[in-house]
Amino acid sequence: MKEENIKKAAKILLGAGLIFAGIGHLTFARKAFQAQVPDWVPLKKDETVIQSGIAEIALGSALILAPKKHQKVIGKIAAGLFIAVFPGNISQFTNSRSAFGLNTDAKRFARLFFQPVLVYWALKSTKNLK
Repeated sequence: MKEENIKKAAKILLGAGLIFAGIGHLTFARKAFQAQVPDWVPLKKDETVIQSGIAEIALGSALILAPKKHQKVIGKIAAGLFIAVFPGNISQFTNSRSAFGLNTDAKRFARLFFQPVLVYWALKSTKNLK
């Protein structure tokens, strides 16, 4: 498969994942996502989950549907989102909050290493990295 096709498929898959996660924020996984909101966030946990869900749906849609000329900017925004929510993953680990099958400290710790993968994926699939 040509590298261009791989990047396009990766971008679509990432976008679909964001849309799915965003829908989860608003519906079936709403309580689980609240477990990841650090206590220091000034908004109510449910408000934070709803707003981040809307942002994820919008960003996932943009990754899939936006014109090619905007993909680098959208990729940087997606990477920024993954960096911005990382404190939630740290909070889930440090507070031993179970959600999404992450019911041990070892699993929550291992999850921390996936966030940099998402950042790389967002940048690589939108041609921000060669």
